Amino acid sequence: MAFCYRFCMRRILSAIILALILALTFVLPALAAGKTKPAQPAPIHLTRERERWAEKTLRKLTLEEKIGQVFMIWCRASFLNVESPEYLQLREAMQKYHVGSFAMTVHVDGPFLLRSGPYEAAELLNRLQRDSKLPLLFAADFERGVATRLVGTTNFPHAMAFGADGKTEDAEMFGRITAEEARAIGVHWNFFPDADVNSNPANPIINTRSFGEDPQQVGDLVAAYIKGAHKAGMLTTVKHFPGHGDTATDSHLGVASVNGDRAHLDSIELPPFRQAIAAGVDSVMVAHVTVPALDSDPNHVATISPAVVTDLLEKQLGFKGLIVTDALDMAGLTHLFANDIGRAAVEAFKAGNDLLLIPADFPASYEAMLKAVKSGEIARRRLDHSVLKMLKLKASLGLEESRTVDLSALATTVGKPDNLAFGQQVADSAITLVRDNGKVLPLKPNGTTKAGLPYMTREETHNQVVAVLFSDDVRTESGRVFGREFRARISDARVIYVDPRIAAGMSDEVLKAVDEAETVVAAVYVIPSAGKVGNSTTMADATGTLLQQLLDHAAAKTEVVAMGNPYLASDFPKIENYMCTFSNATVSEEAAVKALFGEIPVRGHLPVTIPNVAQRGAGLERPAQAANGGSPHAQN
Repeated sequence: MAFCYRFCMRRILSAIILALILALTFVLPALAAGKTKPAQPAPIHLTRERERWAEKTLRKLTLEEKIGQVFMIWCRASFLNVESPEYLQLREAMQKYHVGSFAMTVHVDGPFLLRSGPYEAAELLNRLQRDSKLPLLFAADFERGVATRLVGTTNFPHAMAFGADGKTEDAEMFGRITAEEARAIGVHWNFFPDADVNSNPANPIINTRSFGEDPQQVGDLVAAYIKGAHKAGMLTTVKHFPGHGDTATDSHLGVASVNGDRAHLDSIELPPFRQAIAAGVDSVMVAHVTVPALDSDPNHVATISPAVVTDLLEKQLGFKGLIVTDALDMAGLTHLFANDIGRAAVEAFKAGNDLLLIPADFPASYEAMLKAVKSGEIARRRLDHSVLKMLKLKASLGLEESRTVDLSALATTVGKPDNLAFGQQVADSAITLVRDNGKVLPLKPNGTTKAGLPYMTREETHNQVVAVLFSDDVRTESGRVFGREFRARISDARVIYVDPRIAAGMSDEVLKAVDEAETVVAAVYVIPSAGKVGNSTTMADATGTLLQQLLDHAAAKTEVVAMGNPYLASDFPKIENYMCTFSNATVSEEAAVKALFGEIPVRGHLPVTIPNVAQRGAGLERPAQAANGGSPHAQN
């Protein structure tokens, strides 16, 4: 009997041990699958089961964890060792402050944007997801597609180029491709499209970021973009509520004011936001602008105004989605809270915002929010309302089930040749010819080798064709693709780069070359640049003086190409030949050169009015010149 008992007990114990091994082998990984199983991007959908997960998770969160869920801070995509100070700071944000979302960007060095690669970004975001207790939501400013931040991805021109192209189906494709590439690297949410109506030509910060000046066209393109993005599973944001298009100040640097009356707001600023809400936009970003017609308090920018956020956006426009502030570190807001920076977050939350974006001092803002809730200044029910919105957004993406991405899928998802070609196609279609005296276009390739063999005598053309490229800084990439493509067609063309620091010193050299040339191209890179001191859409510096001198010498033989701000011609009435690209993206540089040489048809139309030059809708159409000097670059 004793032997039988011992034998049976050994069998039972062996069975128990085997069961435990099986549990460790199969059950535990299954429980962790939400952190390790790669996500499969799909259309956004909040099922009842996912909604229950959000509600159940909310009940389990401590007050401190709830506070962390309503903040979003920077995450700069690059390779980071797990013990590097920068990564440890990100981990601390999750563990100490329970932050629930990150805005992915890259490092900058003065005027240089240090774009990273898709693999580095995706690996970092995966690692953060695995280190986080709750699924993280990653957002980004992909205004020109993922290429705005990461190399190797599909490059698109600025939004205004889509206005010149005029096709809603292209805006929809823009949203879909951006969504596919963003989700592939682990970014779920784009702070785009821009619903601002750029009705003020002097606007230094919106400009080409807007689809145009017509509220109906802007709204149609915004709605199309949202539709495309949703098909590929990306959350969208319309900005900058209640409209930043009719302003003359960069809110990164100071307080911008929208001074139209309520009738103006209802007819110009608000219609695109109404269309976006009807299209199912996921979030609305509120701007740091004063709107006297809505809130007469001069110290109330829209971000901290209940009249703008709660009364107008939620009650009157009926928006039920997530409301996010513009970055809280912008001077348009911080100047109001210089002595207590943490209060900016509290006041923005009290006004009705759900997500507090990029606080100037995150620890101080977190503590201020915690104190406000504990004291009763912010009701716990109000906090739960916003946290539940955040959790439901995460659930609608399926992040509670799988939160990482498959790195091996990047090579087949990102930078597809067809998508790259589409980005170029839109840039080509956007080219708009505003003025043409018939003496310059199309340019003809020349200066090539006679025998077509290397190291042989070249046809001497000297300074027959000169291209002067005006930019903010000659050290940046501005004009590099333009210059390369230009020389590919005229090998000995003289390409001169100038910026405000060197323009005056180079004026004699430039003007001598211009005087000797038969044809001159002046490509002007003026684009909105967030937070740039002295930000302006004009050339009120040495480059502007040089451009005027160039036109004084050679207006009739000069083609001016606006590589960005289309309003440029208003300041230079002597311009006789004027072409707009509405963007400085590399695809727009290639498109401009192809248009100059007649390799593509020119068919764009102005999405904005250029004062004293041309009305919205204007555009001189030109067919492609198939027999243009036998150019090897010519397209049918």
